[in-house]
Amino acid sequence: MEIRRAKEQDIPGIDSLLEQVCMVHHMGRPDLFQGNHNRKYTDVQLKEMMTDGERPIFVAVDEAQKVLGYAFCVMQQHPHDNVLTDIRTLYIDDLCVDEKIRRQRVGRSLYEYVLRYAREQGCYNVTLNAWSCNPSAISFYESCGMKPQKIGMETIL
Repeated sequence: MEIRRAKEQDIPGIDSLLEQVCMVHHMGRPDLFQGNHNRKYTDVQLKEMMTDGERPIFVAVDEAQKVLGYAFCVMQQHPHDNVLTDIRTLYIDDLCVDEKIRRQRVGRSLYEYVLRYAREQGCYNVTLNAWSCNPSAISFYESCGMKPQKIGMETIL
């Protein structure tokens, strides 16, 4: 397995994983997420993101270059903020491994790759959000050593 920056040729494999993520969220919160094979990003958006140095996309691929998983990341910083310190954060916008090959350390390898990348970029921390309706994701991130930073709450009216 190789982990590298995503290329345009990876888009079909990424699209398939984006649909899997959409369905996980739809199954957990059908009131919020559509379930009809939607994706968080269009192919046009993916192409734009692949050229944006502040929004790196990493893919894990097999020897045939088939996409096994991805990590969408976003560099964040809040210079001159009235409250927040001026640290550089790498936010994991989305991390997914093909459901057919989960529990084979692909996700862990992607996560560790992201940590190394963040350190190389001078980041203070790596953050992400996980939906409470996805306990397996929360358990995975906790097994990687992540701890809750903040909690989002809601009241449905």
